[in-house]
Parts: sequence; C-alpha cells; structure tokens
Amino acid sequence: MTQLETVGATGAKPPAFRRVSLTARYRLATGSKVRTDQPATADGLPVDSEHRRSCTGPAREPGVDLSGAETVVIGRSNLFGKPMAQLLLAANATVTVCHSRTRDLRAVCARADVLIAAVGRAQMVTADWVKPGATVIDVGINRLESGLVGDVDFDSVSEVAGAITPVPGGVGPMTIACLLRNSVLAAHAAVKRESL
Repeated sequence: MTQLETVGATGAKPPAFRRVSLTARYRLATGSKVRTDQPATADGLPVDSEHRRSCTGPAREPGVDLSGAETVVIGRSNLFGKPMAQLLLAANATVTVCHSRTRDLRAVCARADVLIAAVGRAQMVTADWVKPGATVIDVGINRLESGLVGDVDFDSVSEVAGAITPVPGGVGPMTIACLLRNSVLAAHAAVKRESL
C-alpha cells in the first residue's frame, strides 16, 4: 500500500466570502457576458477553457489510464459528486454514482477499481467495502472528538487499498493548489484580453 503524494495541510480555516451572482462570476472569469449555449460547471461557469478547469478532476498523471476502469463515486452532490462523475466519464471510466441510500452500497463499492467517497459520513467506508488493490480517494472531512477524519476508515482500508488519500492532508491541499492555479490562469487571461 502506498499513500498518494500530498502537500501538508495547514489546518487554517477558509476566509469568509461574499456571494457573487452567476453573471458576475462568469464576467470575472471570462470578461464577457453569460452564454447559455455552452457546457457549464455546477456553479454555472463555462468549462470551455484551460483557466476554468474543475478543481475536482481526477489526477492527470502520465501513464494513468482510467479507460474502462470501474469507478464508484459515493455522493451525488452538485458541487462534487456529479461533476466528478462527468470528469470520470470524459476519461472513459465506467462510472456508478451512489449515495447513502443506495441498496447494498458495500457490494457496489467492493467492485470498484477506483472508489471516491464524498458522502459526508465519518468513517462510513470500511475495509470490507474495498476491492483489494483499489485506489481510494477520500474527499470527506468530518470533525469528531478525536479529531478530523474522512468518510473512509483510513486505518482498516489502508490494509486493503493499493493507494489511499489521507484526511486531513489528502485532496484538500490539492484542491487549494488547483484553485490557485486556476486563479493565476484567469488573471493572466484577463490581462491578455485587456492588452488586445
């Protein structure tokens, strides 16, 4: 079992932010008016350019091929579950989207080559839910008296999984890194448009 490379978590709480309308967000990201005839992310921003790439996307590592892989996403939220399923489908993975009320959820998960947990229930996924050698990505974060834990019982699942992300310190820092990258790319694109 190997742990996926991660960036250390700071434990800092995110700053408060002001709600911005979809139109304003689109204008900030693109410098143009909203078009309704193009694919959009869950929050309404278009998905047609490099600087608006989702921060929830699967790793784009050389040599990693998800084509035909059996993937299971536990969680059907508009902010993570559904966009992740779309990204996995775009990578030609076979995708099953489940949730806390899926019948025989354990059996469905046990078939997965890649299991992504984002259901919001502390340590819900245990070792008997995981196919030996599977990659397990824990997106959940839950606060217990003992500290922060994910949706996956890390100690038991790490004995079975081929690779697993920890909580904290797993996908969170990578999400922040992707957000920063997208912000820098959007800023460069805005400067480029202004100079034209």
